[in-house]
Amino acid sequence: MDKKHRLDGIKKIHFMGIGGSGMCPLAEILMHKGFEITGSDISQSDTLDRIKGYGIKVYMGQNAENIDDAKPDMLCYTAAIKDANPELMAARAKGIPCLERSEMLGVVVSHYPESVAVSGTHGKTSTTGMITQVLVGSGKDPSAVIGGKLPYLNSNSAVGKSKIMVCEACEYVDSFLEIDPSIAVITNIDADHLDYFKTLDNIKKSFNKFAHQTKNLIVYNGDNANTEDALYDIKIRKISFGLSMENDYYAMNMRKDGIKQSYDIMYKGEKLNTIKLSVPGVHNIYNSLAACVVADYFGVPIDKIAENLEKFTGVHRRFELLGTPNNITVVDDFAHHPTELKATLETAMELGFNHVWAVFQPHTFSRTAMLLDDFAEALKIPDTAIISEILPVREVNTYNVYNTDLGKKVPGSVCLDTFDEITEYIKANAKPGDLVLTMGGGNVYMCANQIVKALS
Repeated sequence: MDKKHRLDGIKKIHFMGIGGSGMCPLAEILMHKGFEITGSDISQSDTLDRIKGYGIKVYMGQNAENIDDAKPDMLCYTAAIKDANPELMAARAKGIPCLERSEMLGVVVSHYPESVAVSGTHGKTSTTGMITQVLVGSGKDPSAVIGGKLPYLNSNSAVGKSKIMVCEACEYVDSFLEIDPSIAVITNIDADHLDYFKTLDNIKKSFNKFAHQTKNLIVYNGDNANTEDALYDIKIRKISFGLSMENDYYAMNMRKDGIKQSYDIMYKGEKLNTIKLSVPGVHNIYNSLAACVVADYFGVPIDKIAENLEKFTGVHRRFELLGTPNNITVVDDFAHHPTELKATLETAMELGFNHVWAVFQPHTFSRTAMLLDDFAEALKIPDTAIISEILPVREVNTYNVYNTDLGKKVPGSVCLDTFDEITEYIKANAKPGDLVLTMGGGNVYMCANQIVKALS
């Protein structure tokens, strides 16, 4: 069945894990489209409180009885839900159509003629946030699904009345192949999720498939050779961005002012405006260029683009300032791949702090083992690297890899397993004028919050 017609005849949709950051926005959008929504979850959260605030019935716990009570016409579940889950089993036993979250995202996107899917190995969330903020701030009234909380909206979603929808398109396990967007943004392509893809060539092939599913326009990083490779046979319109003058849109005259920075945005040799950013790093110049291209495509005047990009202060866990207790700056960042670590740490080292303490939580055994040398090179950048134990996520340590294996390759590094040990070490050694930067794709933000509390 065509994606757009998957919801024909459906009135009631039940979301398992409705409080999740990826599920909550879909539930909100569908509720505002007139569907009756129910949900279940196993833990309380801010997003769950937001869902309950709409009057949506939420069951705590995932039991077969929930299906009997809610009587949904369709069920949506997160990838974390196992086949043996009693609630999912009950729905399947009753013949209720069950869609995994990425499938539902593809269905929802199909209802928006002007859909923008932001893909790429790095920078998806920040770029999605920038595009959303510019479009909302200039009155385009988009809907949006963002991978982190956008302070501008105090939410990770937007529910608009226009035909525009902006969403993240994650490549892991080929989830983004459920989406057939009008516009695809490719921020970059790098070797990641090798537990699934095995090789960089396989990653490029997946992005090539995604590009072939895109209907009208590809907005891509023309400085990234892997992206160029993936788009070799794409016939639809393509617009490139980057720092090189060979791109359609490019940055010139880049200037730094502490955490803030600015550049002149050029289009085929002509200066369009000066873009001022309140977030640091060359990677954010790339992200903002992508946002400029998309906003320009939708007819947003360049002065409005510049005005709204300057107001963008980041997305939750993207170089997020948590506090400055005793004049020690504590920042948390989602960086969990060597390329991301390198970009974040190089930015941190240029900000003029006395000493940069990088607290890194390795994310998955497979990624750590396969990219060990690359992680080590990135962790040589800060003044001191502190490495926690590896977060297993979905894996068993069949790779026989440990944080000490990484520590041996980083001179002067410190390996401490627990957040308590790390917090005590920072408390004993950090001085006023220093930066403490926690990094990782897991729960290392909890360590950051501990450090702020301890230093206060």
